[in-house]
Amino acid sequence: MPNKRKIINDPVFGFLSIPNELIFDVLEHPYVQRLGRIRQLGLSNYVYPGAMHTRFLHSIGAMHLMQEGLASLRQKGVNISENEETAAEIAILLHDIGHGPFSHVLEHTLVEGITHEEISLLMMQQINIDLSSETDCQLWEHRPLDEAIAIFKDEYSRHFLHQLISSQLDVDRMDYLCRDSFFTGVQEGRVASERLLKMLNVVDDKLVVELKGIYSVEKFLVARRLMYWQVYLHKTSVAAEQLLIKILSRAKELAAAGVELFCSPALHYFLYHHITEREFTLGSEAVRQYALLDDSDVLCAIKAWMSAEDKVLRLLSTAFTNRQLYKGRLLTEPLNEEEKRMMRCYYTDKLGINEKDADYFFVEHILTSNTYSEKDDSIDILYNDGTVRDIASASEILDLKALTRKPKKLYLYQYRI
Repeated sequence: MPNKRKIINDPVFGFLSIPNELIFDVLEHPYVQRLGRIRQLGLSNYVYPGAMHTRFLHSIGAMHLMQEGLASLRQKGVNISENEETAAEIAILLHDIGHGPFSHVLEHTLVEGITHEEISLLMMQQINIDLSSETDCQLWEHRPLDEAIAIFKDEYSRHFLHQLISSQLDVDRMDYLCRDSFFTGVQEGRVASERLLKMLNVVDDKLVVELKGIYSVEKFLVARRLMYWQVYLHKTSVAAEQLLIKILSRAKELAAAGVELFCSPALHYFLYHHITEREFTLGSEAVRQYALLDDSDVLCAIKAWMSAEDKVLRLLSTAFTNRQLYKGRLLTEPLNEEEKRMMRCYYTDKLGINEKDADYFFVEHILTSNTYSEKDDSIDILYNDGTVRDIASASEILDLKALTRKPKKLYLYQYRI
């Protein structure tokens, strides 16, 4: 029998353990192994060369933080069974399994009308079917993935377990802030995840943070805001993303016209078929092909398209491969029709293309983020007298308007000649 009790050396949190054979079997599933071929930060490596870490590493780290969080809650007297612990660990391990190539970048380009969370759920259900019939691990007799899926969907009887996976202060965010900060070198994103987890408690089936942890929560929210504008929404990273979206949009247009392009079988499936949420059902061909699609399919195709007969695809693919990204310019207001016409005329004249194709060489895009949402589960602070207050009112340095405001920046991205 293979040794399934492994230790993983993580550069962010140190040595992480795989707690049992069941989770080892989940990790071995091809759907999970695929996450090792998808970058966590999409195209941020164009700005921060060290940002090459994967969704797999993030999922492992989030599972570790889940272990730490559950252990802390048990010490506070919260009753959590071994089955619930395993289910919660599997749920966080699989929470990102539905991400496509380059994470969020292509979520609405290759597939329409379905989110990565919905695809994650379908893939979790398929893993449940596969492992229930294939593995001989006795732990599967308790149907832990049934509980994991219920926790993921927030249909399990204990809401706080779902909050650990998806809320405004969850282990997912704690890991990606620490991890993305580490690999980009942006120290402002580093958060005190260990202290935050030690300060957690449960009141009326909701996660709360004990009062002495309020400063760590404030630092967490500030770090998240800074990471969005310094990393996730960096104008150069977004320029690379917009260029990639334009490339695949052009490829899909050519495919629809019957032009045969070099690509892997999985990428071919999504380029040459109009795939919407209707095609995504449990066990469907769309799910099977999606599970075979990763960053390498896209990168290999774009490298080949540098020699494409189509001039638009050739120019854009060459620019992407050689890091000749769109140039970003902050706008005070959207382009009017005359300005757009002049932009089209410029590229028509310089590149020898028609006006319709000129639209591939510039794009307006709005960047926006919010630190805190009133609509989601609040981050609640537990006072010593037992009362609970929202962080927006409990904090002395943060106020509701500052937390919930969604600043917007309008950029024009254009091809450089």
